[in-house]
Amino acid sequence: MKEKRKFLFFSFYTIFIFFFKIKFSNSLFANFNKKNQTVVLTHKIVLKHLISKNHPEKSERILELIKLLKKKKLGILIREINLKTKESNWINTIHSNFHINSLKNNYPIGEESSQAAVKGCIQGIDKIMKNEHKNVFCAVRPPGHHALNTGKHEGFCYYNHIAISAKYIQKQYKLRKILIIDWDYHHGNSTELFFYDDPSVLFFSTHDVNAYPRTGSPDRMGSGKGKGYNVNIHLPCGTSDSEIIDTYKNILVKKANLFEPEFILISAGFDSRKDDPLGCFNISDKGFEKLTTIALKIAEKHCSGRLLSILEGGYNIEGNAKAAVTHIETLNNFNKII
Repeated sequence: MKEKRKFLFFSFYTIFIFFFKIKFSNSLFANFNKKNQTVVLTHKIVLKHLISKNHPEKSERILELIKLLKKKKLGILIREINLKTKESNWINTIHSNFHINSLKNNYPIGEESSQAAVKGCIQGIDKIMKNEHKNVFCAVRPPGHHALNTGKHEGFCYYNHIAISAKYIQKQYKLRKILIIDWDYHHGNSTELFFYDDPSVLFFSTHDVNAYPRTGSPDRMGSGKGKGYNVNIHLPCGTSDSEIIDTYKNILVKKANLFEPEFILISAGFDSRKDDPLGCFNISDKGFEKLTTIALKIAEKHCSGRLLSILEGGYNIEGNAKAAVTHIETLNNFNKII
């Protein structure tokens, strides 16, 4: 009887220790990987803006994306943008007072949404630089890479979020060399404009030159000290996964290796996906997974994985959500694929 009690005690003790170790190990593993997960920054305020009735740039773009994230059990990645911070000084690094004041007076809801997007981008950069996360996706709208200083929205854009982000990284964190990758179907004419003579920013864009805003000719390579740091790649209607992936592998990777970026920003436009009403490329979700992986490998090689991705275009509501979530899943699993 005594021996039986000893045996039962030993058995229960062994089982207890076993489950304790599993729980403790899982806890450690979760904490260890916490900073390795991506985070998705968004806010309900970006749902308020609408240029006009039945406009393709609408709140459903974000709502469907968030819905799909939650359906795939990735809701844990979502964080709310803090709107209490003030970012006006950083917006001024790209945009004129005339432009800012005109937007506030004439397009207050659009300006408010775009300002929230800027706040999200800056907070995402802070999270990366504080080593909380290696990468961040900003699920924001309106898009930004067409925003000039005209005092009105251009191509659905109010502020150029990615250009402001580049300036913030350089001035706040003293990182000099920024790589901006833009795979939106439409050329990021504003991003090109603001860094055209700047050798500290490598701007790499794949797009259709025949689409709005009809800019982005391959012969526009930068000026002065910035010559060679503006890379425009025209891709025709019907461009497939293999064609765009080959472009990134054969051109972007070589340019990036020579440039050695300290931070990577992505203008993640998913109107380059197949079946988009405002585009004519034939890129699949698998294609965006490959493009994301290429960007991640560059980030791992040159800048400790530091990468911020910002939603630009994408007007097939379901397609935009699928491509964006594939992109987010790839960002979140970078340690498994690199």
